[in-house]
Amino acid sequence: MQNNPAIYEINTRVWIKRFDAPTRKAKLIDVPLSYWLELAELGIEYVWLMGIWQTCESIVDKYCFDDYLKKSYSKALRNWKREDVSASPYSIDVYQINEILGSEEDLLWLKTELNKIGLKLILDFVPNHFSAGSSLIQTNPELFLQVSGQTFRNEPHTFFQPWIDKVEYFAHGRDPFFPAWQDTVQVNFCNKQAKEYLTQALLRLTELCDGVRCDMAMLALNNVFKNTWAGVLPEDCLKNSTTEFWSEAISDVKNKRSDFIFLAEAYWDLEWKLQQLGFDYTYDKRLTDRLKHSYTREITEHLRAEDSYQRKSIRFLENHDEERIISVLSKEKSKAAAIAISTIQGMKFYNDGQFEGKRIKLPVQLIMEPEENSHPELKKFYVKLLKICSHSVFKEGIWKLLTPIPSWETNFTYQNILAWEWRLRDEHRVVIINYSEFLSTCRVKLDVAGYPEELQLTDLLNEMKYNRSAEEIHSLGLYVELKPWHAHIFSL
Repeated sequence: MQNNPAIYEINTRVWIKRFDAPTRKAKLIDVPLSYWLELAELGIEYVWLMGIWQTCESIVDKYCFDDYLKKSYSKALRNWKREDVSASPYSIDVYQINEILGSEEDLLWLKTELNKIGLKLILDFVPNHFSAGSSLIQTNPELFLQVSGQTFRNEPHTFFQPWIDKVEYFAHGRDPFFPAWQDTVQVNFCNKQAKEYLTQALLRLTELCDGVRCDMAMLALNNVFKNTWAGVLPEDCLKNSTTEFWSEAISDVKNKRSDFIFLAEAYWDLEWKLQQLGFDYTYDKRLTDRLKHSYTREITEHLRAEDSYQRKSIRFLENHDEERIISVLSKEKSKAAAIAISTIQGMKFYNDGQFEGKRIKLPVQLIMEPEENSHPELKKFYVKLLKICSHSVFKEGIWKLLTPIPSWETNFTYQNILAWEWRLRDEHRVVIINYSEFLSTCRVKLDVAGYPEELQLTDLLNEMKYNRSAEEIHSLGLYVELKPWHAHIFSL
């Protein structure tokens, strides 16, 4: 497993249309090699093709046109049409590639080609539920949470009857804090066969990809599942369960393929638990929120967490569930946030369209995207930033949080500044960010033992060079003055 890797998310069903020919719809095999090479040259190591699995189009009319969804479609895509809507990629029929993207052979071919140029392929795994129209409800009903007819009649929003002529009732998948996802059916984690089925699906995926991003991974935890469904589960459900699904499933998969990685979408302060159960990386949503709200002190405190935890954290500004960062923050603040997440420990996560400054968050049911103006200056910034961060010092080096101090006695703007460094053998990088809307100054003490007295600092981000006294940097600290949302990435 690579240190501090970078991953790039692609909304596959939408993105693939960019490669359509006049007489033929594009498949995965039609994407030119130059596209993937461009990502590899930016230091991207993993590509997540979000939404490649077969869905159930039979449920679209029933579940994908409620008022809330229609409003979200209109907000994202003016004059959308019925054919622009498909089933959610998180409402899966079975783990077979969606035919609009190609065949399993096409997917295996793509994986091989990506691996040749240093890219690894990540695909979705959705443990909590399948589509409410999944063929598995007929072939393997034991996989799902069944309830009584009375329970269904009491809560028809949370439970459903798949066939009017069959006296069988199932739960929709859900998060305990929100109403049920009506286009899904809930997996029954009390059932050993359900866990075995999911594990076998994961073992099969080791042949098709290099890792999985696990949707709402914490919902499969014993306590979470039990608390979510406490009112309808048998009393002995999970009573004798001493192990978690994830610990067993991940262990089985790693025994087959040790380099296969697990990424967890995770919230509710359960990230550490999931890491302990075997996840290689977990979402760091708390940092995302703190970067959005400019709490510099809280950002610094967050980065004081155990290195072992931070190295397994996924740092992101946006993804398919989040609002586009450029629509939430100013362009300059979004750049400062991007510098922060790109230069700390952990997996760095980027979303397709983020580099170009796309502003529209697309509902996952839409398979057509609107035209948006690109921002060449923002793309140029991201290209420079990612190339700087692709250096081995950011991948293999030792990271250390630094403490800015006042540049003079009555100056308090030092509190607006974030700072850290990376060291690897004779390579040394220092990152300093003014994460505020005010001109700010500080000093940062650095260990420069062994450096010449007249020390040259090269600002890789702004392409400037500075000569400074090593003694002053060591004793008083490097003096820094930065405009709002500006930063230095120094090479010493």
